[in-house]
Amino acid sequence: MEQQEALRKIITTLAMKNEEIQSFIYSLKQMLLNVEANSAKVQEDLEAEFQSLFSVLEELKDGMLMKIKQDRASRTYELQNQLAACTRALESSEELLETANQTLQAMDSEDFPQAAKQIKDGVTMAPAFRLSLKAKVSDNMSHLMVDFAQERQMLQALKFLPVPSAPVIDLAESLVADNCVTLVWRMPDEDSKIDHYVLEYRRTNFEGPPRLKEDQPWMVIEGIRQTEYTLTGLKFDMKYMNFRVKACNKAVAGEFSEPVTLETPAFMFRLDASTSHQNLRVDDLSVEWDAMGGKVQDIKAREKDGKGRTASPINSPARGTPSPKRMPSGRGGRDRFTAESYTVLGDTLIDGGEHYWEVRYEPDSKAFGVGVAYRSLGRFEQLGKTAASWCLHVNNWLQVSFMAKHANKVKVLDAPVPDCLGVHCDFHQGLLSFYNARTKQVLHTFKTRFTQPLLPAFTVWCGSFQVTTGLQVPSSVRCLQKRGSATSSSNTSLT
Repeated sequence: MEQQEALRKIITTLAMKNEEIQSFIYSLKQMLLNVEANSAKVQEDLEAEFQSLFSVLEELKDGMLMKIKQDRASRTYELQNQLAACTRALESSEELLETANQTLQAMDSEDFPQAAKQIKDGVTMAPAFRLSLKAKVSDNMSHLMVDFAQERQMLQALKFLPVPSAPVIDLAESLVADNCVTLVWRMPDEDSKIDHYVLEYRRTNFEGPPRLKEDQPWMVIEGIRQTEYTLTGLKFDMKYMNFRVKACNKAVAGEFSEPVTLETPAFMFRLDASTSHQNLRVDDLSVEWDAMGGKVQDIKAREKDGKGRTASPINSPARGTPSPKRMPSGRGGRDRFTAESYTVLGDTLIDGGEHYWEVRYEPDSKAFGVGVAYRSLGRFEQLGKTAASWCLHVNNWLQVSFMAKHANKVKVLDAPVPDCLGVHCDFHQGLLSFYNARTKQVLHTFKTRFTQPLLPAFTVWCGSFQVTTGLQVPSSVRCLQKRGSATSSSNTSLT
């Protein structure tokens, strides 16, 4: 039995080895085919490149020959014209000379004075004395000489394209600000053959070198021509970002640079459905007011207790009305809001530093508020009506009003109501500022001393809103705060 079992193992081992060899043979055959195909392709590309080079040289040769011919024709034309003029002047001068000799021999004649005067006038007007005896052009053609020694050396240095080196990312020059990342890199060696760069990035919650396995995929940006690139409009919903770059020439891409990790600090939170009023349908970062929300919950509770079993399904208020979509969580905590406090809180505490988020509300909402609150805000308390909350409030019910509210004190704001509001909280400085998110105009600033951790707080009645988180404090907001140009007021000034 042992020998049979050993023989079976040998057979199994041999069969597996034969499979491996057969697979390797197939791979080798495929590689042979690839070598033939790839060598034919690169040979064709090489011939095309040389043909292109020959064409350029022929064009250059034809152009330079044409220049020589044009220069020769121009000089020939000028010299021939000057030669003809000189020949005519010489013939005229010889005629005058012969006439003068004949007149001199007949000096005893009565006509001598008249003849001498005519000869003198003829000499004065003779072309020979108005003719320049300097050639108009030179016969030197040295300015059209060539020396291609340097170019010949360049041609002799032609070789196959090298694989580009891996770029080096310059962390000192790279920048993270305003939800943008500017990445700067350089090549370790000069390489004039580089055609473009490829940048890859991904989000992560892990500091340090990128891990081999990550949940987030690499995002790819191709065709970058410069040694820097700026990613704009990012949402920093994770703590860090990994980056790597590779250089590409016409034929091949090099290795990736050593990956780097940049911190992307931003305030990230979600809406806590367990704190919301029953009439608010909460979905991650969006909220919609639902008039039937509370009634549906009451009906379900009565049915559960057996009190609603006699109710006719046809007459049921919930018939045809879908149950509000809610995040699975307990609704019985002390932070649950009720009555007319249509409030929901964020799920992340603010206990230090600076934070910024934006909220866009439906313009048709009858009432909307955004701000911050202590966790101690009561179940029946509305934003801005107690000392535990600060907010900006928009009221479209009956008449439009736009106001800052705290401790049941109100300040009416003399500014157009934007459709998107930015909220900046500097916990240690005790500043809570509201901005027009598009123009970064300051709408109002509370100046106080926060004694407890804060939570982002929102309220809506007969409307909806959408929150954007993962944002950094905009540079324009920081500048306004540093210059002290923000319009601020103390809590006690609210009336």
